[in-house]
Amino acid sequence: MSDPPDEQAVWLQRAFDEHRRELHVHCYRLAGNVTDAEDLVQETFLRAWRARDRFEGRASARTWFYRIATNVFLDSRKAAGHRTVPYGDPLEWSTELGPYPDALLADDPQTGLAARETVELAVIAALMYLPPRQRAAFVLRDVYGWTPQEIAAALDTAVAAVNSLLQRARHTLRRHAPSDPTDWRRPQLTSEDEEILRRYANAKDPETFRALLAEDVRITMPPEPPVVGIDAAAEFLGRPLDWRTFPTSANGRPALINYLRRPGSPHYEALVVDVLRIENGKIVESNAFIGARHVAAFSMPATLGTGGVEGQFAGGAVAADEQPPMLTGSGSGGDPGPQILAGGAKTRVRNVAERAAIRGGELQRVPALPGDVRGQLVDEEPGQRGCQALPPDPSSKLT
Repeated sequence: MSDPPDEQAVWLQRAFDEHRRELHVHCYRLAGNVTDAEDLVQETFLRAWRARDRFEGRASARTWFYRIATNVFLDSRKAAGHRTVPYGDPLEWSTELGPYPDALLADDPQTGLAARETVELAVIAALMYLPPRQRAAFVLRDVYGWTPQEIAAALDTAVAAVNSLLQRARHTLRRHAPSDPTDWRRPQLTSEDEEILRRYANAKDPETFRALLAEDVRITMPPEPPVVGIDAAAEFLGRPLDWRTFPTSANGRPALINYLRRPGSPHYEALVVDVLRIENGKIVESNAFIGARHVAAFSMPATLGTGGVEGQFAGGAVAADEQPPMLTGSGSGGDPGPQILAGGAKTRVRNVAERAAIRGGELQRVPALPGDVRGQLVDEEPGQRGCQALPPDPSSKLT
C-alpha cells in the first residue's frame, strides 16, 4: 500500500503557488535583481518545506512566507559578506541592480496595487543605499504596511530596534529616493513611448540616435562609467555593431532586449537590457543592464541563430522556424515565474566577462540558459536593430 499523502505538504505547495509571484517581487525589492530574487524564492520554499509541520496558523501563510523570505535575504547578505558602503548613483556603479519585467507583475493577481507599483527603478536603486536590515524593515513597513510589532516578530528583534531601523532608513532615503511619493509609482507606457522605442530599436547611425536623445542624456552601464551628453551618447549608440533587438517593458518603462553577434560568429549572444526614461518626447536616460542573466529574466534564450531561435531550453530545442509569442507587458506566452525545485544547476554569468562587448570589444561566449521564449524574431539585414510593436500610491512614510 502507498503511504497516505502528506496533508501539510499538499497545503504548503498550494499556498506557496498562490503567493509565489508576490514573493518574487518582494525578493526583487530586497535584492535588486531577478537572478538573486529567484534564488531567494527557491530557498524560501525549501525552508518552508522543512518547517511545514511547525506552522501553527497563528499568522497567515502569506505572512509566514514573507517572514521566511525576508530572513533568507538577510542570511544571504551575511553569508556573502556585503559590507560595501554605497557611493554615488547605484545605477552607475552597482552590478547588483537589474530590471524587473512588467509581464511578471501583470500576471500576479495577488499583488496589491500599491505594492505592484513600487518597482520604479529609481526607488529600487535608492534602496541599495540601505543596509540589509534597514532595507527589510523599510520595505515591510512602508511598502506593505506591516506594523512595527509584526516586523519585530519577523526580524526577531525588539520594537524599539525596528523603529530605529525605520528612522535611519527614512533619513537615508530622503536624500536618495524621489521626493514626491507619486514618483515611486510605475510609469504608464504611452503610445509616444512605444513609437520612440521603435525608432530607438531601428536606429543604426549617430545622427538617427541624436534625433531621439535629450541634450543632457545619460547612459549608465555598470561597472563601466556612464556616457553623458548627446554628442557622446549618439556616437556610442551609433557604432556599427550587429545587433538583434526585442521590445518589451520593465519597471514600467520601455525597454529593449539586445543580442550582439561578433564578427565571424554564427550566433547572436544575449548581452544587455536597455531601460529607457523618456521625458517630453526625448530619451533622457538609458539604464543598460549588462549580462545574459538580465536577458534571461525576460524568459529569453542566451543565444540566437541568424535564422531563428537557438539554445538549450527546459522543454528541449526550439526549431529555427518557430514563431514564439510576442514579448508584451501582459505576461502571455507561459509561466515566467521561478521554477521551484527545478532540476539542474543554474548558469549565472557576471558582468565582468561580458562588458567588453558593450564598448565594441571581444564578446565571450556564454552558455545557454533554460527557459521559455517569448520574443518574436523578425527578418533583418546584418547591423539592423529591428523590432516589433510594443503592446500596450505606495504609502511611504518619509515625512
